[in-house]
Amino acid sequence: MASPSHPSDQTLAAILPRLGRLSIELPSWGFADTGTRFGKFLQDAAALSLDDKLDDAAEVHRVTGCCPQVAVHVLWDVPEGGASALANAAAQRGLRIGSINPNVFQDQCYKHGSVSNEDPSIRRRAINHLLESVRLGQAVGSRTLALWFADGTNYPGQGSMIRRKRWFTEALAEVHAAMPVGMTMLVEYKPFEPAFYHTDIADWGMACALARRAGPQAKVLVDTGHHLPGQNIEHIVAFLADEGMLGGFHFNDRHYADDDLTTGSIDPYRVFRIFVAIAEAERALGHDLPIDYMIDQSHNLKPKIEAMVQTVTTVQELFAKALLVDLDALDGARQRRDIVAAEECLKHAFATDVRAALAAWRESRGLPADPLAAHRSSGYESRAAAARLPRKRASGGSYA
Repeated sequence: MASPSHPSDQTLAAILPRLGRLSIELPSWGFADTGTRFGKFLQDAAALSLDDKLDDAAEVHRVTGCCPQVAVHVLWDVPEGGASALANAAAQRGLRIGSINPNVFQDQCYKHGSVSNEDPSIRRRAINHLLESVRLGQAVGSRTLALWFADGTNYPGQGSMIRRKRWFTEALAEVHAAMPVGMTMLVEYKPFEPAFYHTDIADWGMACALARRAGPQAKVLVDTGHHLPGQNIEHIVAFLADEGMLGGFHFNDRHYADDDLTTGSIDPYRVFRIFVAIAEAERALGHDLPIDYMIDQSHNLKPKIEAMVQTVTTVQELFAKALLVDLDALDGARQRRDIVAAEECLKHAFATDVRAALAAWRESRGLPADPLAAHRSSGYESRAAAARLPRKRASGGSYA
């Protein structure tokens, strides 16, 4: 067996093809100034426009080589020229548009819900926006419609949970019927916030039930930050994968709740265990799972691009470690009921330092061995700040 700190060349040769097929989607909103409900912390180099966001995404793809897609929010990212201008802007930078994310939580009319609102005219407005998002996705060549809803209630008696469930079922079925062949609907869930009494899609089981009722092109989207403390996310992942209902991930990390922290910064072993569940499911199937791997982080303090590069390289490292797990030895230990040996299979792989091997692998593909160092030495952030700061000051606010 190879030393935990030095995987064998033979072992690396076996896992690198799978790692090379790992594509990670970047979020347009992750490059803009963001904050908490108490205020924003502005960064000189943060993106202001769609062009800025795409420039930043292209920089991440330049140094990592595995981020060719950018997720967009419909209300925030579609230029005046519409779908063709959006697709062309991405293509000019060697990128393509990834998931389409509708926005039915920002407008004042959604204060009491969108597709589960008591007012039928507001439900229709929300559904129409979802249908428009399907058409936009079709026009830009996106194959993913990613749905997250803020719908819920804050007080007992505020709404009928059964009626709201039925309205959700009807809405998702209508949107699913409008999707072209090859497009996937991803249904996301969240236990709380902004709804603090009940959230209409509060957990993976509800998301799974709604996706199944919507139609065969609907799956579940797992946001790694959208779980209550102590919840076993890899169990959820394994269950959904075996049911054929695991559609995608939103990568982030958290200490208490949905903190949008850098993936693997708080609990890298948890992310590793999620990838082990995926590796086991893929071995059972004999092929890669059709999963959309997406980042959903809005960093208030870290430089935006650096945080994205950190996330991508961390995901690659933890995915590689998961692929190093000797699944045959693991199954053997399970059959012998040797709990310690089974756990050691995971611990051995997790303890393996894959950074040097990944650096050599990147160089073999014409990429920087150290993506973060390559970005830092490029001067990109200082150039972006110099170009954007005058526009920020001209726009007023804290920069005025």
